[in-house]
This record gives sequence, structure tokens and C-alpha cells, in this order.
Amino acid sequence: MHETVARKILDYLNGDILLLDLVHWSEDTLALLLNSDDDVSNEPALLHILGYIGAGDSGDFPLTWEILSQFLEQLGVRVRVTAETV
Repeated sequence: MHETVARKILDYLNGDILLLDLVHWSEDTLALLLNSDDDVSNEPALLHILGYIGAGDSGDFPLTWEILSQFLEQLGVRVRVTAETV
């Protein structure tokens, strides 16, 4: 699940999905996890990340580069920036 969440964050940062798509995906994924038979209580960081992103369409939970890169680090992903000419 960590890899899936990291991939979605990277998709957003790379412009492959819109903010609203990331937020809706996060809300749906969090709801599925909380309603599943899997014990997710041992994944507080993952639940926090999904909950924060799920509220990212409000002004109280900004999805800034700094916050998202911290989330990626918590998920075990080191962020590097690469520029492309268009």
C-alpha cells in the first residue's frame, strides 16, 4: 500500500493527475481500508497521509511540495527533482 500511495503522490506532482483526482482517490482508499477486514491500526502514518490528502481540497490542509515530499519520505521514497524542456 505504501508504494501505491507514493505512486499517486508522484503522479500528482508530475502533473499526471489533478488535485481533485488525488483527493478523491485518497478518500476512497481510506474508506476502503477502514472498512476492510485488514488491521490497519498498525499503520498510523499511512492513515494520517491518506486522511490529510483526502482533506486536501480544503484550505486547512494544503498539499504543498514540502508536505508531499515529507509524506513521500515517510513512505520510503526519496524525492529528486528533474527538469525537462518542453
